[in-house]
Amino acid sequence: MNLPPGLPVADRNLLAAWAQGGRSAPLSIEALNAGCFCVSLDADVLSRALEAEFGSPEILRLVQERCPYLFSARPVFVSHGHMDRMARVVKAVETVAGLATYREHVLARSPEIARHTPGARGVFFGYDFHVAEDAFGLIEVNTNAGGAMLNAVLARAHRACCLPVERLGPTAARAEAFERAMVDMFHAEWRRSGRTGALQTIAIVDESPRDQYLYPEFLLFQRLFERSRLRAVIADPGEFRLRDGALYLDDTRIDLVYNRLTDFYLDEPASAAIRAAYLADGVVLTPHPQAHALYADKRNLAVMSDGLQLEALGVPAEVRQELLAGVPHTVPVDASNANRLWAARRRWFFKPFAGFGSRAAYRGDKLTQRVWSEIVEGGYVAQALVAPGERSVDAGPEKPLKFDLREYVYEGVVQWSAARLYQGQTTNFRTPGGGFAPVYEGPL
Repeated sequence: MNLPPGLPVADRNLLAAWAQGGRSAPLSIEALNAGCFCVSLDADVLSRALEAEFGSPEILRLVQERCPYLFSARPVFVSHGHMDRMARVVKAVETVAGLATYREHVLARSPEIARHTPGARGVFFGYDFHVAEDAFGLIEVNTNAGGAMLNAVLARAHRACCLPVERLGPTAARAEAFERAMVDMFHAEWRRSGRTGALQTIAIVDESPRDQYLYPEFLLFQRLFERSRLRAVIADPGEFRLRDGALYLDDTRIDLVYNRLTDFYLDEPASAAIRAAYLADGVVLTPHPQAHALYADKRNLAVMSDGLQLEALGVPAEVRQELLAGVPHTVPVDASNANRLWAARRRWFFKPFAGFGSRAAYRGDKLTQRVWSEIVEGGYVAQALVAPGERSVDAGPEKPLKFDLREYVYEGVVQWSAARLYQGQTTNFRTPGGGFAPVYEGPL
């Protein structure tokens, strides 16, 4: 086993002994993330899996050319304790989101469309965490989190050199079960919306979908739905038309829209037909504007990290305790706290409460006066910094990459865990050696 030069002596000795067959001693998660390189992405297996999924070598070449850093060669190791803790935080957030007092508070400051209450819950909520040996925090919640299908394929292509490590990772059988659960989830959304007939047509919708970085995932979803005897199309929102209260793409009536738009409240002119059909209950839209308001608006993190506000909303004590320990302190930025936040900016991370994909998000120690003046104008929250975990991707002198963890959640249940490796302030899928990575749950 090649060990990085910066690894502590105790961990180097333990890893070396473990690699030579003395595997009875437990290995720390930190030691595995720093020094275990025996698990790797099998590029040939991944290529065959993707080609089989896409059904086209041309699409595989598209992935390789457009998204060269989509998949990391190394997995991320996470302890049982942290996995359990993330699940508890997810459950706590879901508990609060179900309270009438919380919903009234949030929807009162949200756009009118968010007050429309459909039956659907919303697919692919993404709870993003920073997890390290001495740090833990729910960074944000997304209601149209990408990557689920990509991670199911990725799980089939990682290979370990030894059985003890291999047992920590997701299996091919589990990946296949996850794919079945995805299809079941869309049928559940259909039924929750009061539909009694069979779900027949799904539209995967994003702005200029073929230009999106994760367009290959749209193709994977299309294939998955078609294998399940559902007609699936990929389209821009402006391509749809409203007819007799229903949503149509050309002459095809659309039963359900799998919404990947970042036009969360359907404000753009191109979204007009989807908006009208949604408000008329003429189409099932998932995820939908109310889900975004209740979960993904980053001002909600300020509520979730404020003990007095949680108590005033009637949140049970044990749920408050879980949230206050698991959600970094978050506050909206305004004129009343601007000077204090600027003075202590190195301890904060600033992000737009309606933002997505790490856009216009800044570490406090990287802020310029020009950017700060824009932040103070409004629309931002400040979140206490929580250090991300680190994963060495090779035994050379290069610095380890950072990682965050994403829990894919439906109806409060964690369906799948994935990691994203990166350099810089935020995840970017532009880092050599970075990208989506499977989560290996330890210890050994």
